[in-house]
Amino acid sequence: MTKFFKHSSHLFSVFVILGVILIFAKEFVIRNHMNIDVVVLQGANAILYILSLITLNLQIKAMKNTNPNVFIRSVMGSMMIKMFIVVAVVFAYAMLSGNNFNKRGIFISLFFYLIYLAVEVYSLMKLNKQKNA
Repeated sequence: MTKFFKHSSHLFSVFVILGVILIFAKEFVIRNHMNIDVVVLQGANAILYILSLITLNLQIKAMKNTNPNVFIRSVMGSMMIKMFIVVAVVFAYAMLSGNNFNKRGIFISLFFYLIYLAVEVYSLMKLNKQKNA
């Protein structure tokens, strides 16, 4: 479990950095009339952080297995889980928001998805390079 916390620290750092940026960006967005809903971005940041923690935990557990196919299945499965949940959340947001749907917020959230994906891959590659990982 300590390996999980050690390698999830990168994800936590991204979560905090994006959260702080969003707190300061709220005033900037309002002042410049950019039509970006910061609440959507904050929600996306939280959802992606939780999803990344779950999938990273699954992949770290799969890395311990002697069969390499287990790790590959874990990576593919976690990618599918993330995509389905993200699509479901965007669909639910589109249904619930009606005419207030914020496209810019969704596109920026997809950029957050790429950031979390890159950090998760970095953490796994770093763990895979270690002996007795």
